[in-house]
Amino acid sequence: MSGLAVPPIIAALGALGIIVAPLHPASAAEDTTVKAFAAWQGGGQLFPTAPKEVTFVGALSGTVYVETEKGPLESGKLVCPAMVKINLEDGSQTGTGRCTITAADGAQVFGDISCTGIRLVGCDGQFTLTNGTKRFQGISGGGPVTIRSDFSQVSAVSETSAQQDARGIIFWPALHYTLP
Repeated sequence: MSGLAVPPIIAALGALGIIVAPLHPASAAEDTTVKAFAAWQGGGQLFPTAPKEVTFVGALSGTVYVETEKGPLESGKLVCPAMVKINLEDGSQTGTGRCTITAADGAQVFGDISCTGIRLVGCDGQFTLTNGTKRFQGISGGGPVTIRSDFSQVSAVSETSAQQDARGIIFWPALHYTLP
């Protein structure tokens, strides 16, 4: 969650399933590890929550791609509501989020993300697949995740909050998933 990056990233795992599931019969189990990423845009609000601390509450969305032998393949749409706590003195941050990745056929993958890092540098953590719908029902797995962001535009909303817009990337270097 670099900057105020919202924990995004369940998308990659879901994306992998989105690509592989159509190639196999529904009754066959699938156990795979993929590399995936999503370019995202997001926004939310910053609230002072302690002396020298702010908390970002918002969401990010984007397109998930899974790396294949022939290059990145679009695999789904990602949406992640998230919350990131930022220390204003040293830039450290911790974040959590819940993500949904939706394939073109409407099947969805759900996941949780958590990370720690330094604002504007990156947020490293874990992505855990929690379930899915349709052909992804019962999906499980997860892996390491890194979120980077360019939190640029901050607009005052009131004396107690500010609007924050950002964009960035989330990537899963080794996202493992199992489909029943």
